[in-house]
Amino acid sequence: MLFYKTHTHTEQAPWVVFIHGAGGSSNIWYKQLRAFSEHFNVLLVDLRGHGRSPGSSDFSRKYSFEVIAADVLQVLDHLSIQKAHFVGVSLGTIIIRQLAEMQPQRVSSMVLAGAIAKLDLRSRFFVGLGRAFKNLVPYLWLYKLFAFVIMPRKNHAESRNFFVNEARKLARQEFLRWYKLTGQLRPLLKRFEAPLPGIPTLYVMGRQDHMFLPTVEDLVARTRQATLEIVEQCGHVVTMEQPAVFNERAIRFLLARS
Repeated sequence: MLFYKTHTHTEQAPWVVFIHGAGGSSNIWYKQLRAFSEHFNVLLVDLRGHGRSPGSSDFSRKYSFEVIAADVLQVLDHLSIQKAHFVGVSLGTIIIRQLAEMQPQRVSSMVLAGAIAKLDLRSRFFVGLGRAFKNLVPYLWLYKLFAFVIMPRKNHAESRNFFVNEARKLARQEFLRWYKLTGQLRPLLKRFEAPLPGIPTLYVMGRQDHMFLPTVEDLVARTRQATLEIVEQCGHVVTMEQPAVFNERAIRFLLARS
């Protein structure tokens, strides 16, 4: 089972489950924990192979988004959490969307920060570049490159450095298994363009998130089934760069749906 931590507000309070991105850990939510714990019961998980969660001992076994989402559902079952709000960042938003497709009755609402809605031409180029060189260069070089491409500005440095430092804890084989998930992204994201009826969704994106904001804006404009909040002077990881703004907008959204 995944490593997890809980912070209980009251027995009657709704649960909020936080899902980090690839290469990170539940530590990324340290700027959210106090604010959310004043209103909700909080569940933090480390995805498999990340933080304090073990990876699969069978290195021949391939990962899938269904398998990763099932890991999270196993923790919910273990804690007897029947339904919760979900907050995710970066690749964690895809895992939440996969979980919601598998068991929509477990999801009260979704807050998706720095969401990945579609791979544009630039994204596909860098994913392909990584696929070509992943067995030839140290994986941390690739991770540093991707972190800089996604978060290039000076005010993105804290987020960029955090993810690189967390990625150092990943074993090479674990990184490669997660990287292979990128091969599943295009058809998966195409399927996810169809909204899930009955699940309120809030996207929180940085104005400077040049890789992913345009595709999220397009998705929200076309589906009209979700709300988009754009945070100024902010890049991909809004939860770290503008925590006060993110916390206020996300908590307000969740309280209105609890």
